[in-house]
Amino acid sequence: MKIIKYLILCLTMGIHMSCKVPMTVESPAIKSIPKQYADVLDTTDIGNIQWRNYFSDPYLVDLIDTAIQNNPELYITLQDIEIARNKIMMKDGQLLPLVSVGGGLGLEKVGRYTSSGAGDASTEITPGKKVPDNLTDINMGLAASWEADIWGKLHNAKKTAFTEYLASKEGENFVLTNLVSEIANNYYELLALDNELEIIRQSIRLQQNQLEIVKVQKQASVVSELAVKQFEAQLLSSQGLEYETLQKITETENNINFLLGRYPVRIQRNPASLDSLFPPQVQSGIPSQLLRNRPDIRQAELELTAAKLDIKTAQLEFLPSLGIGGRLGLQSFSPAYIYKIPESLLYSLVGDLTGPIVNRKVLMAEFKNANARQIQALYNYQKTILNGFREVSNEFSNIDNLSKMYSLKFTESEVQNQSIDIANDLFKSARANYLEVLTAQREALETKLELVEIKKVQLNNVVGLYRALGGGWK
Repeated sequence: MKIIKYLILCLTMGIHMSCKVPMTVESPAIKSIPKQYADVLDTTDIGNIQWRNYFSDPYLVDLIDTAIQNNPELYITLQDIEIARNKIMMKDGQLLPLVSVGGGLGLEKVGRYTSSGAGDASTEITPGKKVPDNLTDINMGLAASWEADIWGKLHNAKKTAFTEYLASKEGENFVLTNLVSEIANNYYELLALDNELEIIRQSIRLQQNQLEIVKVQKQASVVSELAVKQFEAQLLSSQGLEYETLQKITETENNINFLLGRYPVRIQRNPASLDSLFPPQVQSGIPSQLLRNRPDIRQAELELTAAKLDIKTAQLEFLPSLGIGGRLGLQSFSPAYIYKIPESLLYSLVGDLTGPIVNRKVLMAEFKNANARQIQALYNYQKTILNGFREVSNEFSNIDNLSKMYSLKFTESEVQNQSIDIANDLFKSARANYLEVLTAQREALETKLELVEIKKVQLNNVVGLYRALGGGWK
């Protein structure tokens, strides 16, 4: 009786220990975000505009459409979503009993001088017939096992899988947002290179005419051979710049084709100037809208939720689990008796309540890992918000500064154009040397190319702000 009492006491203590659940680690608080980006408080933002309405260039819209249909990275992301969806199916299946059907055929001979052998030797299997030494075993039927989710552990794991699926969907939206902005930036890069190429070719034609004039002046002994060579050198430099720009155009076209998931072909584009391609007026909205619009922030938030659910699942692993199993079928030593019911009928039903007692270190390690992953997910969420706010602030600030830079560079270009005319007039009247003409032409070309570059950066800036505000996936 004392042994039974000790066993009952040990069992009671074991159940008490297995029901002891560790406490979660307190997570750091999430920093609050400012109420606005700048002094002006917008109530709407361009991030809510569909990309088809945001970009007015039909060539660009067609490229984005093609990329959404064919981009390889987007298809890779879609498979990640499929994997997450299948995980939900797997967790849902764990809530149901595992039922299997099967059968077996065996042959057994037990030793005569054993309890089973001695019993068989004195038993008649049928009237007048002893149990044979070689006894066959034929069985068929159903077997089932089921873990009763008494603490909600399996349901919690299913919620985690569903949250991870939603996070993967936001990951797809983030890839889509980046894809749209990357195509737009490459497209504007291509248009800028077209404009630069036209400026370079205009400069080449001007330099060719100037070279012919200098050659005539050299024949008339107005200038020396050095002046002719200097003009030739400048022309050759511009022609080399032309081929360099053509190479950049080819590479940019190939970048766009890669994003579109196709082999290199010529990209159809708008022949208009960059000035006519600006999207609608930008509006930044308020930072709270950023949390709803940006897919990467929404994804980080869902990953944080999934990490919190993982902690709860890890806690529930410390509690006892209830398993129920059973069998139902037919069993006989001979095919002739397999369908004789109820003699050949077999069934069993068992329930097990098990919980960890001794080696809880494995569960504790996983629980601590879940806590660490949850804190990690929280900091990642905070970092994603900070990064989003930083990107919006930078892009929004660039709009005003780039506008002022373009205005100054445009005025500089006008002055450079005037300086070319003045230098040519003075050179023809022998009041300026050829170096002043060359300098004016070179500086005018550089200023025009810089003007195109600023305009391209302005377009990239507007695209960047649209992406930073979460636009492009709707």
